[in-house]
Amino acid sequence: QVQLVESGGGLVQAGGSLRLSCAASGRTFSSYAMGWFRQAPGKERDIVAGISRSGKITYYPHSVKGRFTISRDNAKNTVYLQMNSLKPEDTAVYYCAAGDSGGWPPTGFGSWGQGTQVTVSS
Repeated sequence: QVQLVESGGGLVQAGGSLRLSCAASGRTFSSYAMGWFRQAPGKERDIVAGISRSGKITYYPHSVKGRFTISRDNAKNTVYLQMNSLKPEDTAVYYCAAGDSGGWPPTGFGSWGQGTQVTVSS
């Protein structure tokens, strides 16, 4: 089991930036892939970024490609999500999740953080 704690959310104006962090404990951090997801009110939870255990493979959906960057520091057991050029439609609760395997895409995501709110004002 992996315990995940997100931080870094908040209120930002459109066009601004935020960096989210997710600290992990439990299983060996460098053994599993990580993902960032978001869920807006009334909508499904969608993936916004993913990274393999080594950090060599990253994934972004079209909606955030070029604006969001995922990275990880295996020495600090932390994954980051740098969000630039934020838009009001990026407003959501953001969750990090630990993959059940190390490659990308992982076989599933078995552990989730509690989420952090990101609000982008227009």
